[in-house]
Amino acid sequence: MTEPVFGDLDELLKHVDSKFSLVNVVTKRAKQLNNGAPELTENVNPNKPVSTAFAEVATGKIHYHRTKEGIK
Repeated sequence: MTEPVFGDLDELLKHVDSKFSLVNVVTKRAKQLNNGAPELTENVNPNKPVSTAFAEVATGKIHYHRTKEGIK
């Protein structure tokens, strides 16, 4: 069996409360990276902001809290 591109989904979900939140957090972070924000992990490909964002979530570098208005 092949290795998943973004690692184990269960491991990623330890850092967020749902798949929906995971997608929103990764999307928001990827946009930040596209706009010039520095990477929080090492050994990343700057041409792949989504992969970088997933790696940051997997290593616990990205934190969020849910509010009534949405993810902040």
